[in-house]
Amino acid sequence: MKRVIILMMDSFGIGGALDAAKFGDEGANTLAHIAQSVGKLKIPNLKALGLVKALKESSNQDITVEGDALFNLPSKYGHMQEISHGKDTSSGHWEMAGVPVLFDWGYFKKDYPSFPQELTDKIIKRGNLKGILGNVAASGTEIIERLGEEHIKTGKPIFYTSADSVLQIAAHEKYFGLDRLYDLCQIAFEEVKPYNIARIIARPFEGEKKGEFKRTKNRHDYSVMPPAPTVLNKLKDAGGNVIAVGKINDIYATSGITKALKASGLEELWNVTLNEVKTAPDNSIIFTNFVDFDMTWGHRRDVKGYAQGLEYFDTRLPELVALLQKGDIVFITADHGCDPTYKGTDHTREQVPVLMFGLDVKAENIGQRDTYADIAQTIAKYFNLEPMPFGKSFL
Repeated sequence: MKRVIILMMDSFGIGGALDAAKFGDEGANTLAHIAQSVGKLKIPNLKALGLVKALKESSNQDITVEGDALFNLPSKYGHMQEISHGKDTSSGHWEMAGVPVLFDWGYFKKDYPSFPQELTDKIIKRGNLKGILGNVAASGTEIIERLGEEHIKTGKPIFYTSADSVLQIAAHEKYFGLDRLYDLCQIAFEEVKPYNIARIIARPFEGEKKGEFKRTKNRHDYSVMPPAPTVLNKLKDAGGNVIAVGKINDIYATSGITKALKASGLEELWNVTLNEVKTAPDNSIIFTNFVDFDMTWGHRRDVKGYAQGLEYFDTRLPELVALLQKGDIVFITADHGCDPTYKGTDHTREQVPVLMFGLDVKAENIGQRDTYADIAQTIAKYFNLEPMPFGKSFL
């Protein structure tokens, strides 16, 4: 039995990025600063897998962890530096699948108006809109709260961006319509191509008035394709299975995916992942993105929520360990940082942990990894696939 499970903790940085100053992120450290803010973290299972050691080696930071681990498995642990030009979702995910982004994305301005008028004019005309609201960089929850009532009254969708290469469109599921929102995002995806934008994100929400608005689980990302075959493509082409849980399918634009499962929230994402571990056949990758660390707590600078999320994540690990079969290997990693104690609300350029464990894994400190693509190279070697152009295996 050969299966890989990837638990991608979106935004879970551990500081120490060698080029952090280039991004204005010098000193950012998601894990260390959360732990220091709350005093101690109850993540004994992650500690047992080498997380605290990886943090210490990455950024010379130490944290207090309470509790006893509920399993004893050998693991490999280390920390990875990103070589992609950006610190966004697409770049991090593609690089860990073996395809670093060695070009520059296009970005929209943060101040009003963020989007070129020629672009919005085309989208308004094709989408048969009365106009748009927003047109600025903003927190998704804040801008919905601020403009939600006006959106319902006028029928104008809310356009906003962030530090990522992205255009996000928020609209009410009932008053604007989910299908209409998806159609509008498809139009926008086609129109932003000349601007080299990575993603359009549909952000549906519900609620009747200010104070009641909340985003639903029907988010959908419209992403450009990775510029080269990923390790996911290689396994699929070899007859294997690639099971995407959460937003993974959207991030890779369905490329290399054989089965896509929607889920949101830590509990549901864990439940769906564990169900797939119970049933996934030989030659499978189960790849889950735990988006709440980024979307719900990192960007909103919610230190307490992030800490509680980490502790909940840790409690589910023993369930996974109990399901592992001989030959299974598990990776725990991240795509970038999003230090909730840091200035602003953007992602932070950090190193990320790489923890690898399983019933047959030999304990090892794999130290500093020069690229996230080392994960893809390790997976390629594990499945006896053609080597990836980037990365070094630590199998």
